[in-house]
Amino acid sequence: MTGASPDSSPVVPGDQVLVTGAGGFIGSAVTRALLERGASVRAMVQPGAGERNLEGLDVERFEADLRDRERVLEAVKGSRFVFHVAALYRFWAPDPAEFYDVNVTGTLHVLDAAQRLGVERVCYTSTVGTIGLHSTENGDPAHEHSWARIEHLFGHYKRSKYVAEHEVLRRAAEGCPVVIVQPTLPVGPRDRVPTPTGRTILDFLNGKIPGWFDTALNVVDVEDLAAGHVLALERGAQGRSYILGGENMSFKEILDTLAELTNLPPPRARVPRQLALAAGWVSEIAEGRIARRAPSVPLEAARMATTKMIYTDARARAELGYTSRAAREALERSARWFVEHGYVVPRRRALIRWQSSSQDAG
Repeated sequence: MTGASPDSSPVVPGDQVLVTGAGGFIGSAVTRALLERGASVRAMVQPGAGERNLEGLDVERFEADLRDRERVLEAVKGSRFVFHVAALYRFWAPDPAEFYDVNVTGTLHVLDAAQRLGVERVCYTSTVGTIGLHSTENGDPAHEHSWARIEHLFGHYKRSKYVAEHEVLRRAAEGCPVVIVQPTLPVGPRDRVPTPTGRTILDFLNGKIPGWFDTALNVVDVEDLAAGHVLALERGAQGRSYILGGENMSFKEILDTLAELTNLPPPRARVPRQLALAAGWVSEIAEGRIARRAPSVPLEAARMATTKMIYTDARARAELGYTSRAAREALERSARWFVEHGYVVPRRRALIRWQSSSQDAG
């Protein structure tokens, strides 16, 4: 395969593998993918964080804060491979420094430990949020070489991940055995928080989306994304990054697809870009800066809602053998999981009439 690492090795039964952020949406999917390979997984979780996504899984749970260098070192000990998935992922925090302490310093702690202890390879989970989108307004999907303009890195999450990715690349250039994956917008079972993309699906199901924005997203099922992580670790080239995505869809297409699947009415009105941005600014100032609480309409989310976030994962498909299911199936799996696990209010749940058959969402 073009660009594939000549000396990488597959995950085999009995391999000890550390997954940071293993209780999260993506991390738990990666954990399940590794268990299917027969790996012995050490699931590193943030102290006090929820672990419901790990219920019933035969893993070693290990509590550690990424900011604690020595505790991270203990977590890494004995591992052949490390998947560093954990990150502070939200649109707002009272202290922005927290994003950098976790996402940058925490990542360096993982890489330091991996190098010190002779880990064979690290798969670092970045984000497509570090990729430039200046071509997407013309319908050209962004790719791994699409450089970002700094002013387009909205919010401290994206900025901290951009800095972290730079540091990972620096370490890779110095010989650290690391490969980078850049997930797009995952959906699917066990999105308990939920993620911003999952929140969109849930808000539709609960009738909380009054209209649609002129934007576009790349939708991928979280289990396909997890499989892509394992492929990147096994086949990816040293220091190389891989977008792991699915299907590009306009926001209106996503809502229309959900409406077709559930028989719920789709939103009819288009929300002007200026209105979304104005709501974000007001919420950011009144709630975030003055009241010191999480904005109900985060400015970063408003900016994302007015940006076409479309990507191509051609590199991962060509070099890793990565594949993904249709976005319609991924959206249905996500919607069914929310319905079956009590996230949808009874009044709306009673209106749902599924229009296609699907496997149990799990």
